[in-house]
Amino acid sequence: MNPEFFVISLLNGFSYGLLLFMLSSGLTLIFSMMGVLNFAHTSFYMLGAYLAYSLSGAIGFWPALVLAPLAVGVLGAAFERYCLRRVHKFGHVPELLVTFGLSYLVLELVQLVWGRSTVPYGLPPLLQGPLFTLYGTQFPRSRSFIMLVALLMLLAVWLVLTRTRIGLVIQAALKHPQMVEALGHNVPRVFMLVFGGGCALAGLAGVIGGNTYITEPAMAASVGSIIFVVVVVGGMGSLAGAFLASLLIGIVQTFAVALDYSLAGALAHVGVPVGEGSVGWPLWKLTISQVAPMLPYLLLVLILILRPKGLLGTRED
Repeated sequence: MNPEFFVISLLNGFSYGLLLFMLSSGLTLIFSMMGVLNFAHTSFYMLGAYLAYSLSGAIGFWPALVLAPLAVGVLGAAFERYCLRRVHKFGHVPELLVTFGLSYLVLELVQLVWGRSTVPYGLPPLLQGPLFTLYGTQFPRSRSFIMLVALLMLLAVWLVLTRTRIGLVIQAALKHPQMVEALGHNVPRVFMLVFGGGCALAGLAGVIGGNTYITEPAMAASVGSIIFVVVVVGGMGSLAGAFLASLLIGIVQTFAVALDYSLAGALAHVGVPVGEGSVGWPLWKLTISQVAPMLPYLLLVLILILRPKGLLGTRED
């Protein structure tokens, strides 16, 4: 493995992993506070990308970077206030069903407004081109920007939760909601703000991920399952676990996609010949890049078997 391949793949893995973290952090906050697995979470990611696309054409990318996540956060808070709160008392199944229904509603709405094909949501001039060249390979500014925004977001969330009054109320409401309500705090409003904040983080990921990768109606489904893998592997409700799992999955999948080695070739290097006609030959000839999409789910199964709480999880439910 040459240094160029290793360094560039590592940077690409970090940028993809940090984008996953931006998505999974909001879902983790919502689950840790409310015990709700929001199936529509990646739909808010898609909304962030499409709203930023429309706003960028009208007022430019940089104002859209602020306004689109705020708009998504308001929509998320309104959904929690007028829909999710009404079914919360009936248990987890109605919550899952109403968020599942919302995901399809958002998908149909996006297709009605913006169409079924890819929209030309491009990068602003400042983020176009390479940031630097390493070993003759260019690393794009857009991926560097994703890394910067994700790290700043992580710092901001940590400061809010640990250094502000609202953060202390949120942490207290997580463990002792009745006590917090007895002290005069509006716990349902806190839950609404947390849900809206989590959706805003997903919208922010959509703003910076939509023009770096692709903005289309299928973008929510393409990352939907992987986000739940991140949350489970990291540990249900653990923000630090989500960060660790996001980087792990991002790096592993990025390296796997770039590797074109088969298991048969690896065995041949150690003196174990496996050729056509051998038992299970179709499996032996598969390359690592071909099985790369399976690796996060394989990791999920192993985590559930060996450590059901996840890497850093503490929740029992």
